[in-house]
Amino acid sequence: MIKMENLNDLQFQKLNFEEFKTLVKWAELEGWNPGENDAEIFWQTDPSGFYGYFHKNELIAGGSIVSYDKLFGFMGFFIVKPEFRSFGIGRKLWYQRRDALLSRLNRNASIGMDGVIAMQPFYQKGGFEIEFRDERHEKIGEFFEIIEHISSINEHDFESILEFDKMCFGFPRPQFLIPWLKQKNVKTFKFVENGKLEGFTILRKAKKGYKICPLFANNYKIAEELYKACLNSAVGETIYIDIPIRNNDAVKLIQNFGTTYVFECARMYYGKAPNIEIDKVFGITTFELG
Repeated sequence: MIKMENLNDLQFQKLNFEEFKTLVKWAELEGWNPGENDAEIFWQTDPSGFYGYFHKNELIAGGSIVSYDKLFGFMGFFIVKPEFRSFGIGRKLWYQRRDALLSRLNRNASIGMDGVIAMQPFYQKGGFEIEFRDERHEKIGEFFEIIEHISSINEHDFESILEFDKMCFGFPRPQFLIPWLKQKNVKTFKFVENGKLEGFTILRKAKKGYKICPLFANNYKIAEELYKACLNSAVGETIYIDIPIRNNDAVKLIQNFGTTYVFECARMYYGKAPNIEIDKVFGITTFELG
């Protein structure tokens, strides 16, 4: 039986890469279904963005406090080792992570996070407000005819991809997105018409199936063709997409393809919500880094 004599005995400190990989392993055991390359890419995005609590030199809890060039922060990967739960460690760690991230950002910069339903009231007490609901849906990949406007993303596309991503995320994040596009076992698709990028999507291998991460498009028809490309590229595999309910066309997409609801979160912000073009967001990138 674990005993916590004093929460003040906890050491709050930055994680090294091996310690962060421990968090990712815990997430896998919890059924969060991380991607095969998440640890390396998340770490590369901000090596100073992962903190945890240590008790008697043992890592017992942790999470991310990632800074995007001090302009915007994101909190995720919040997890306490099971045998150390119900002692108030999670509450203490969450507030300490929030304050540590604020100290890493420019004055008046905002923080984002995706909160599960049960924790949303707690996060709201900590200053976060719900901006929109995210629903995770799944569907088994199947054959579709792919139209000529769809092709794989290559390095010559990166500049236009980054510009499109900024419209949908709110801030530039090349330190994350370029490695995300280059990772192993990733499938990428762009929709180009008359030489102009009209949308793109990324499909990464997870421990179970594949995750769409993200699907950004200028309209429903483009999103539909990109979604078909994802389904066609992993026939017989489970494919997950996390849609913002505020985008009516994203809801229409999953209804028209007969997907199955899995669970939901809410995108929440501490401070002013970023200016994003939500009508272009048919699938968010990750619950961990935004």
